[in-house]
Amino acid sequence: MELQDSRAKLELLRMDHWALLQEIASEDKLVQYSPSDIGTEKSLKSYIENAIEEYKTGKSIPFAIYDKATGTYAGSSRYMNIDPINKVLEIGSTWIGKAFQGTGLNSHVKVLMLDYAYNSLDFEKVEFRIDERNVQSRKAVEKLGAQLEGILRKNVYLLDGYKRNTCCYGLLKEEWLKKRDDIVDW
Repeated sequence: MELQDSRAKLELLRMDHWALLQEIASEDKLVQYSPSDIGTEKSLKSYIENAIEEYKTGKSIPFAIYDKATGTYAGSSRYMNIDPINKVLEIGSTWIGKAFQGTGLNSHVKVLMLDYAYNSLDFEKVEFRIDERNVQSRKAVEKLGAQLEGILRKNVYLLDGYKRNTCCYGLLKEEWLKKRDDIVDW
């Protein structure tokens, strides 16, 4: 599976991506708001192995993010907590190298993933779960039209032992269809 537009290409995550993502994954504080451990070669390989296993069992669809503008791999994202019966899934486990943040790449990634979730996979709702302190990510999903549906208090331990509050956002298909043309102007 591959999703792409003029700026971004999302490739189904494979084990050989670890070597292409290792330098980015080891950036300081890249996943400070996430419980994911990706900072070492061993932990990144384990992360990818787990993602591939979840793909095989239908729990997630993980992607490597390729930035066409620079010709390099920039990070990873995935569909997760897939609930085909209720037609709800989450976009999460997203990490993008610092050099790519603020360049518009993440917007392209999210548009590709939202369009595919709603139009090809026929889901009716996409959710995002974000650390309450991660203002940058919260503003990004709000820009997409996602609504804050609630806050799970102290529900996830992070690598540093901090127990975060998680903001739960939801975006309905009909909301995305209204908002999409305002966002996509490239």
